[in-house]
Amino acid sequence: MEIERKFLIKELPAHLETYASHQIEQAYLCTEPVVRVRRQDQEYILTYKGKGMLAREEYNLPLTEEAYLHLKEKADGNVISKVRYLIPLENGLTVELDLFQGCFQGMILAEVEFPDLDTANAFVPPAWFGEDVTLSPEYHNSYLSRKPL
Repeated sequence: MEIERKFLIKELPAHLETYASHQIEQAYLCTEPVVRVRRQDQEYILTYKGKGMLAREEYNLPLTEEAYLHLKEKADGNVISKVRYLIPLENGLTVELDLFQGCFQGMILAEVEFPDLDTANAFVPPAWFGEDVTLSPEYHNSYLSRKPL
């Protein structure tokens, strides 16, 4: 089960380059249900996500580079590219700060994953977070993959 909230960002945290980061590219084979292929640095993953906005099923399976490239060619819509920074919070949670590249250059979103719904609902975001867009489908990557450019 994946439980996460998404936020727009008012301002980037200082010294962003000091945090661990990943280069991510992902493409969608299907958006209902979500079936995605992702390259994260040199790892390749096939992901299935069930329905839901705050909480939903998620399953990940490893892929080879060859399988990833083969499936990526079959994907519909936009390929999403982004740099993801991992920013630890004091309460043991981690902000996944995504700076989009390519066709979505300039978009910045933060996601925080939670161990349970109570923790997710009690979360008080840092001051540099903006609007909570968890329940806004237009900020989900699967929606962006279908967005006309």
